[in-house]
Amino acid sequence: MLLVIGSVLLVVAMVLLPLTVITLRRRLYQRSPTLLGPSTLRAGEGRPVTLVGTAVPGPEGPLRSGLAEVECVWHGHEVLRHYRPLNRGDGDTEVRERACDTIADHRAEELFGLTTEGRTDDGGQIHVDPAGTEPVDAELCLKRLVGPPQPGSAQVVDDLLPRVRGRISGVFRGETIEFEYREWVIRPGSRLRVSGVLRKRNGRMVVAAPEDGPLTIEHGVDAQPVYPPARRTKMLVPTVFVVCATAGTVLLLVGLSTG
Repeated sequence: MLLVIGSVLLVVAMVLLPLTVITLRRRLYQRSPTLLGPSTLRAGEGRPVTLVGTAVPGPEGPLRSGLAEVECVWHGHEVLRHYRPLNRGDGDTEVRERACDTIADHRAEELFGLTTEGRTDDGGQIHVDPAGTEPVDAELCLKRLVGPPQPGSAQVVDDLLPRVRGRISGVFRGETIEFEYREWVIRPGSRLRVSGVLRKRNGRMVVAAPEDGPLTIEHGVDAQPVYPPARRTKMLVPTVFVVCATAGTVLLLVGLSTG
């Protein structure tokens, strides 16, 4: 009986061996760049990675944010219009509540670098493509409320409007109360955790968004990468493989010795 059980467990272990190898390889490529250098990552094109490092300027050098003009590697801003909807009733005592619409929204799409501690050369740097994503907990560097222009006044009170990048759009309904400007940045030297897929572009290794989801950029993180819970469950396969291989070998040896 021990021989039969041991043999079955060894067969299960052999079946799980290919899945175990694939799982461990994917786990390896999710390590921090402080442990896994770019030269090794070049062999992992197309693989999902979670990297932790320091933000540095990309190929185009440092950026300047559109509104606050802060030096950064990434920036984004939005403009909100606060207004009071038009009265729909005939009563003069009707209270009109404030409402808000987004009339402009811009996110930088230039590549920036992610480097290991103490290295700023290209050999210790991976590039990040932030297109289509919004970093988590990015630094809010500007928040300003500006009232609408007053009739008959030639004074310019809104110096931020000409700096807005992209198109101002929306349905300007109701009575404008004020405009709210917000801007977020990632400064050089910030600690980031980036999760995406490795791509090779013009000789550079770039972490970009996977085909089935967005790129994730987390601002202000600890040195060690945190793996998503969904990927932790994949370690069940290597665990079962080890248990089956060990138990099967032990039972087989005990069965042979007692037989």
